[in-house]
Amino acid sequence: MTTSQHSLAPIGVFDSGVGGLSVLREIQAQYPQEDILYLADQAHVPYGFRPLDQVRAFSEGITRYFVEQEGEVAAGWRAKLVVVACNTASAAALDYLRCVFPKVPFVGMEPAVKPAAEHTNTGVVGVLATPATFQGALYASVVERFASGVTVLQDTCPGLVAQIEKGDLDGEETIKILERALAPMLEQGIDTVVLGCTHYPFVIPLIQQIVGAEVRVIDPAPAVARQVGRLLDAHGLRRLSGEGLVQNRSIRYLTTGYPVSIESLLPRFVGKHGKVQQIHWVDERLQEKGGMTAEAQDFSRLH
Repeated sequence: MTTSQHSLAPIGVFDSGVGGLSVLREIQAQYPQEDILYLADQAHVPYGFRPLDQVRAFSEGITRYFVEQEGEVAAGWRAKLVVVACNTASAAALDYLRCVFPKVPFVGMEPAVKPAAEHTNTGVVGVLATPATFQGALYASVVERFASGVTVLQDTCPGLVAQIEKGDLDGEETIKILERALAPMLEQGIDTVVLGCTHYPFVIPLIQQIVGAEVRVIDPAPAVARQVGRLLDAHGLRRLSGEGLVQNRSIRYLTTGYPVSIESLLPRFVGKHGKVQQIHWVDERLQEKGGMTAEAQDFSRLH
């Protein structure tokens, strides 16, 4: 495949569920000429409470599917760049993926502790993320490098990812989860909230309502999308508007769970309807046909 042909390939984006759609919509907004292939690993959602080595295995399987796939779903859709649109997967697997797939450009998620520490006036910032993100070396490194002299408060917001996966962005239980996490932080004087999970930007209006207008809430998606553009340019992979068809290109959605669960949320999360196709985990590899895993069947029954 020539560089010009490769530039016509899609950007691959994956997450454990719908959270990565917050990154996808920003990539689409900044680069409307690009095709995007989105995969939600809802058979295993949430990643945040899983062992890091397990998340690493899922991430490798998804990446292998993106870059090696051929078949009905995959025809013409080999990804030219992979966005790990999941903080947990980035913490667990980003360095590993770069070693296993050295020719593939990767963009991962990093909690925005640096801009929070640089702009705080009170010297106290809050970070909302999953346990796996907080346990990862990436988060520890970011805090060590950029948050010297700043008090960093943390909360794992148990249950919040599940609420967002259901589309409950402002219900009673979602409010309770966020109030429990944010009230102690407010008492200690935070003036910035860092969102360390790609699901959480979908509840920014609720977070802002709880913390007040004087507290800044940082959505990492715009910065991640800008990094996508830098890597596309660095590798000669940006699709120019004159290449192939016109702007507002295709987005293809895949899930290892139940398609209707995402299809019902797309209008709210990305602003338009879309068709979602199911794929399956079989012996640690993703296939277009085959039986659902027990976890995927459980997810389907619950949604």
